[in-house]
Amino acid sequence: MPYLLRVELPDVPGSLGRVATAIGMAGGDIEAIEIVEKRHAEGTAVDDVLLETAPNAMPDSIVSACNALDGVQVVWISRYAAGGNLFLDLEAVEELTADPEGSLNRLVDLLPVTFRADWGARVSKADGVVHATAAAPSGLAWQQIERAELIESADENAVVAAARLNKSEIVVIGRRGGPEFLDSELARLGHLVGLAMSISRTAAKAANQR
Repeated sequence: MPYLLRVELPDVPGSLGRVATAIGMAGGDIEAIEIVEKRHAEGTAVDDVLLETAPNAMPDSIVSACNALDGVQVVWISRYAAGGNLFLDLEAVEELTADPEGSLNRLVDLLPVTFRADWGARVSKADGVVHATAAAPSGLAWQQIERAELIESADENAVVAAARLNKSEIVVIGRRGGPEFLDSELARLGHLVGLAMSISRTAAKAANQR
C-alpha cells in the first residue's frame, strides 16, 4: 500500500538517513523523497516521503518510529492513490507547453498530483466553476485574491489554497484533512499559475496572428 509521509526533521547531515532507517525498521520501503521546504531560521527541513508498506506493516508504526527520533516530527501521513514517482514542477510545465491552448485547464488537472492534493478547480467570477477534477466539491465560489494564499473552505476538514489567474478567474486546490499548504508550496503554486498564464497568452497571441 503506497503512503505519502510528510516529516519535519533537523536540517543536518544524517537526519534523513536516521528517518529512512526508522521507516525501514517499521516495515516501510521508500520509493521517493522530495524536499518541500528548508526552514533556515529554525534549522529544520520538511520532506515528503513516498513509501510502500509491507503486508503486515501499519502506518501508525511508521509514524511512531519516526517521532521517536530526536528532533523529528511526522506532520501528516495519508494513502497516496497516485502511486509512482512524485510529480515535479518541471514535468508539469512540460505538460502545459505541450498543449498551450488548453494549458489553463491542464494546469487544474495536474495540480492535485503536483501538490499531493485531492482536487483542483478553475473558478470564474461570472460563471463559477468552469473546469475541475472529479473530486472537487460543488459550489466553489470566486474570491478576490491578489496572490497565492490560503482561503476559507465550507468543509472544516479541508485546507484550501487559491491563486489568481487573471482579474476574473482563480485556481483553487484542496486537501482533505491536511496538511496545511506551506509558504513554499504557495510560492510554487503562484509560480506555476503565472507560467500557465504566460503559456496561454502566447498561444492566444499566435492564434490571432495566423
